[in-house]
Parts: sequence; C-alpha cells; structure tokens
Amino acid sequence: WFILQYMSGFGNEHVSEDPRCPGALPEGQNNPQVCPYGLYAEQLSGSAFTCPRPTNKRSWLYRILPSVCHKPFKPLEEGHLTHDWDEIEPDPNQLRWKPFEIPKAPQNKMDFVSGLHTLCGAGEPRGRNGIAVHIFVCNTSMVDRCLYNSDGDFLIVPQQGKLLITTEFGKMLVEPNEICVIQQGMRFSVEVFGETRGYILEVYGAHFELPDLGPIGANGLANPRDFLVPVAWYEDRQVPGGYTVISKYQGKLFAAQQDFSPFNVVAWHGNYTPYKYHLEKFMVINAVAFDHADPSIFTVLTAKTTRAGVALADFVIFPPRWGVANNTFRPPYYHRNCMSEFMGLIKGHYEAKEEGFQPGGGSLHSMMTPHGPDADCFEKASKAKLEPERVADGTMAFMFESSLSLAVTKWGLQTSNRLDKNYYKCWEPLKSHFNPKCK
Repeated sequence: WFILQYMSGFGNEHVSEDPRCPGALPEGQNNPQVCPYGLYAEQLSGSAFTCPRPTNKRSWLYRILPSVCHKPFKPLEEGHLTHDWDEIEPDPNQLRWKPFEIPKAPQNKMDFVSGLHTLCGAGEPRGRNGIAVHIFVCNTSMVDRCLYNSDGDFLIVPQQGKLLITTEFGKMLVEPNEICVIQQGMRFSVEVFGETRGYILEVYGAHFELPDLGPIGANGLANPRDFLVPVAWYEDRQVPGGYTVISKYQGKLFAAQQDFSPFNVVAWHGNYTPYKYHLEKFMVINAVAFDHADPSIFTVLTAKTTRAGVALADFVIFPPRWGVANNTFRPPYYHRNCMSEFMGLIKGHYEAKEEGFQPGGGSLHSMMTPHGPDADCFEKASKAKLEPERVADGTMAFMFESSLSLAVTKWGLQTSNRLDKNYYKCWEPLKSHFNPKCK
C-alpha cells in the first residue's frame, strides 16, 4: 500500500504523520501527559539546546516504544571501518584507485554495514572535529538490523545500484546521480537490489548546509526546494529472534538487541531530518567570457568550520554544462592546493583524465601535492578550436574537498589492492614547449 512520498525544502520545519493514524501529532505542545494513540514522545537533538535559532536542529518523534528499550551494547567486529589514521605511514603522492570490487553473492554476502571500508580521513569523533571518506560495497539487504552514527553525518553517494533506505522518519529511494544525508543519531536500514557500490563523506562536529551565494545573488546552485524529506511511515513489528541496533560510536561499532522494529515512529515534526537530492537539479554557474571560475561554484553542500570561508568539507560536483570561455585552456588547470581533494566518478568520463579515472574508482590529491590534466588532455585542449561546446554530457564526477590533511588507511593503500601504481605516468609525456624567441 505504501507509495514513496516526500516533502520538499532544505532545513524546513516539517510535520508528518502516517495516514493510518490521523491526529497522531499532539496539538499545541510537544510532550503531553498522554500522547495520541498511546504513543511515546521522544526528542532527537542535532544541536546544543542553546544554539542560535538558525542553527538549532531538533525533531520530536512519536513512537510505539521509545528507542531506550534495548539490551546493553556490545562490541561488534568493524571490519575495514576505522578512524585510526596512524596505522600506516603518510603518503603525499597523487593516488588513484581502480573501481572498488563488489563481492559476489551468495559466496560472500555483504550488507551496507559489513561493506563499509574507510579510505581516508582526519581528526577524530571524540573531539567533534574531523571527516572520513568511506567506500561501501554490498550485495544483500540489511535484515532485522539498522545503523545509527553517533559520531557524525553520512553523505551517501550511490554509484551502482539503488538504495531503499528506511529511516525513523520514513523511506527514501536513492539512485545513482542522487545523494542522501543521514544526520547524526538517525537510525536507518538499507535495502539493495543486487551488486551495489558508492561513496560516503562523513563529517564529525558540523552539519551540512547550503553554501552562501554571495554575489551570485538569491538563486543558483542547489535550490532549497529540490531537497526531499521522507513522510512518516511506521511498522508495529515484533522480532522475537532479536532486532540488532548498531551504533557507530567513537569510530567503532557496537550492537544491541531488542525485540521490535525501531521504525515504529507514527508521526514526527521538526527540522532535523534525513533528506535526498537529485544532482541533475543543480543550477550550474560558469565563466562566460574567459578563464575559470573556481570549482567552489559547483558546491552542493558544505560543512563549515569556525573560520569564515574555510570548510571542514565541501561536496562539489562537475555536472553537464556549456563551455564557452574564449582564449582559455578550458579543462581544469594545474594546481597545488592548501585543501585535500578526493574525487569520485558516478558515471561517464572525467574531462581531465578520460582513460584511467573510472566510475566506482577514485583519486586523492593531498594537501599541496600538484595535480592537473594528463598529457593527452593538455595537448588536445591546447590545440582545440574554441567554440561553444557541451562539457561532461553523460558524466557526473564529484569532489569531497576538506581543509584537513587526510591520511589514507592501510585498506586504501594495500588491502583493497585497487591502487593504480602507474597513475604518475599520465603526466610523464608532458614536454617543454618553451621557446625564448617566440612570445
């Protein structure tokens, strides 16, 4: 009977109740002595109580049983999930990974949680300042188990296979070329429909928000109305064999058992919710005379630090657009950056490296490590006839950019066996064109 439905708006104050229980939301107050239908009231806080109103995040959930009804948490083997950034020596080289391998079912059944692999990161969750980049590969759905992240927010970028995500707030279907954000503390379970792969940007200590537009003005980039929030949906389901609630806490996994489904929220209201966004809806801003605008004009979401203009993490995309700049080398320029840049590819071919950079793979250009177009791209773009052209049609590359210096895990450098040892060779054919007699 259930049809996926959504409410629109980024950071809005939403109200939702399952239509099977009309009037489940209390009227005029959050915490009545007796809630409608005999429900329990429970607040989920995403910010300090005393945060200024524009940054204050909380939602009230009205549920069949409160989430406190569980047995004690016990450690759970976390596999390749880590925030130990010292397990291997730092590596400043340009790094590129071939597409990460998805295990084959039924020989090696792996769901979303067991398929989490940490690639790189910095900072730590106890101090509430840091990020991590994870790869997820899975081939089976989570059954009678859910996950919540005590450490921070997950920005999930599916690359292959769609995700049906059940949350305490309702259900979301997230397909490749869409993203979703599951914020700190929200319980969710992931159903997949075959071999599935994607990327996750995790931030500790900040929430994602829309970037300020400055001189761009009131409109452009990701429009608030295109962000979708699920509507309330509940199941009143007993699980005598035990339902497993997994907490990611201080970088490790812990599991607790309970005998009912945690997705028992009949109604909710608030501004602290999961949400999704389709990348095709991004309103691209671009240079229309000469030179490049900085890639920050492609920022979809940002997690800010206390330093103005310096992000803990930005989520940036390189969508289909027109290239029209005159007398300009149009691909990305050669660059050394005080930020760290992890790139992934959802589909198609990235313009600066059409050969080795593949969907489902990635690259990391660390702080102040030089990078830029490969030799073929440079030669081609230097001689191209400059006329209006479509750039990146059929493609969606993205970047997780951070002001933190990222350490790569042992899994990323060794265990995954996906590191492209020949990446540096793509620049070796670059040759000098210098001629002191020719200006």
